[in-house]
Amino acid sequence: MKLSPPLLAVLAFVAAGGLSAVAAQALARLVEDRSVEAVAERLKVEGHDWAAVLGDGLQIVLEGEAPTEATRFEAIAVAGSVVDASRVIDNLHVADAVPLAPPDFALEILRNDAGVSLIGLIPADTDRDRLTRDAAQAASDETPSDLLETADHPVPEGWDPALAYALDALELLPQAKISVAAGRVSIDAIADTPEAQRQLESRLAETVPEGVRLALAIEAPRPVITPFTLRATLEDGTLRFDACSADTVEARAAILAAALGAGSEGPVDCRLGLGAPSPEWGEAAAAGLSALRDIGAGTLTLSDADVALVAPPGTDPALFDRVAGALDGALPEVFSLEARTPEPVADQAPLGPPEFTATLLPDGTLRLMGPIEDARMNGLARAFAQARFGAEDVVVATRPGTRDLPAGWAMRVLAGIEALAPLAEGEAIVTPDAIRVEGRTGHTAARDEIAARAIETLGPDAALSIEVAYDEALDPLAALPTPEECLAKITAVTDAAKITFDPGAATISAEGEPVIEAIAEILRNCPDLPLRIAGYTDSQGRESSNLALSQSRAEAVLAALRAERVPVAGFEAQGFGEADPIASNETEAGREVNRRIEFSLIGAAASVPAADFIGPLPVLPHDMAAQPMREAPGAPPARPEDLAPAAAPSEEDATD
Repeated sequence: MKLSPPLLAVLAFVAAGGLSAVAAQALARLVEDRSVEAVAERLKVEGHDWAAVLGDGLQIVLEGEAPTEATRFEAIAVAGSVVDASRVIDNLHVADAVPLAPPDFALEILRNDAGVSLIGLIPADTDRDRLTRDAAQAASDETPSDLLETADHPVPEGWDPALAYALDALELLPQAKISVAAGRVSIDAIADTPEAQRQLESRLAETVPEGVRLALAIEAPRPVITPFTLRATLEDGTLRFDACSADTVEARAAILAAALGAGSEGPVDCRLGLGAPSPEWGEAAAAGLSALRDIGAGTLTLSDADVALVAPPGTDPALFDRVAGALDGALPEVFSLEARTPEPVADQAPLGPPEFTATLLPDGTLRLMGPIEDARMNGLARAFAQARFGAEDVVVATRPGTRDLPAGWAMRVLAGIEALAPLAEGEAIVTPDAIRVEGRTGHTAARDEIAARAIETLGPDAALSIEVAYDEALDPLAALPTPEECLAKITAVTDAAKITFDPGAATISAEGEPVIEAIAEILRNCPDLPLRIAGYTDSQGRESSNLALSQSRAEAVLAALRAERVPVAGFEAQGFGEADPIASNETEAGREVNRRIEFSLIGAAASVPAADFIGPLPVLPHDMAAQPMREAPGAPPARPEDLAPAAAPSEEDATD
């Protein structure tokens, strides 16, 4: 059968269309495959091999988990740089973000003469304004420089007690760096004297809250010792020091080692101080002590760069010359040696040698007895003694005009009087051969000071005998009561009589003023006491009004104590309103008990009961015995049936 031309034309057109469709389909798959390969290769090169690339016709589909949102955008941009960005389909998702770890909160409190600075990162929930106010109060109302930053994370455990302790410590330390972290406080500070250093270390260690670790480093400047002195005597195989000074810990160790080798017994120490004539002081002192040991007896004196080695009569001259020569060669260049054996004492006149005695009695009276050259020297001795001990406390019973006194007798007398200055009681006996000092003192460095002054006055070869006993009861620092003892005394006073106020006001009543005076007398003997004055009311009236009234009353007590010249730098006043009642608020007598002022130690765990105090209290006026008493800390609350019947309610806050 023969097809007509029109039909052939139609069949040819259909065949051509089918072939075109197949070719277009094949071309689209080729473009898709090439696009997927190109995008995948580029993503791999750019470090995005975590992304899968799929083809959907001419569209490029990206799937996978991007580490971050920024990485997701980078992958889409890379794909869009290879093919038309409109062809890129984003099926990516971002991995869940890992929660940020809380920061290490830390605060540094810096205090010096320029003021107080607060630096660091603190939790956002920390009351920043209160922190600034508390720091200002602790630093004697100096407004601190606030350089703090905050982070909105939970307050870590141990942060609050560490911060509270740091602010308490700030009040005691005029020069300090206090570092605070959760549960940890580090303190670097400077004290004026070694005594103040020991007192601060004790106070700060006693008040550390439970759960807070303390790193404490307090330094005190070393005293200037002038003249820089060491004096040792070896007798009957035993070495003793009248004075010992060292410029470094290493020098002290060398001196004490040499002293042990020379026959020292019992605890021996050397004062650390400034003023050594040479960095080789320890070497010179150790060499002198070794020479004293080799001789077997005698006295060694170092006064600045002067060294005196004195051997007793009867010492083998050859041995002495050999030891003295070796010491002269061993001493560092700056030191000069005088070595000698004393001349035998000539026979004394029948009446014996002259003797001058200065006696310091426990009541502070100084008695001078014995011979002196003339009226002029007698007047000099009197004036010198009065300058040291007070004009009213010097009794002179000397014998001016005594003949045949040894040369330099007046200087020896003045040295004997001067030797009693560091003592509470004692006696100085001056003879032509020696000065003997005996007595008791509350000053730990008294022996060294006596020896140093005598050597400065009489020279390094002065013969001294110093038997001075340290008595802790005479030490003004050791005799200070502890914070707990001070609080016990205050509690005993407030148990006997209340601090009362005018009704509904913060004005201390006339009946309350003697109580303030009695407490002030106690506090004047309790320096640097960390004390909280707490005010309380009864439950009558609005809670907010009671809180404000209790705060005003606590501040009124603080102001009254300041007016009594009490050092209140470590005090804080805080009102608690009607909180913590110690008796029933259902009766007038109970409300009277609850209206009170209480004292407590800041940072201390609990108040010491007044019954634990042993010692005299200030005398209160007789009519104060009628004042109502509040219960002692720790006593059970008063029962309503034990109190007086209720009185008629008064106006708001009027009963306060």
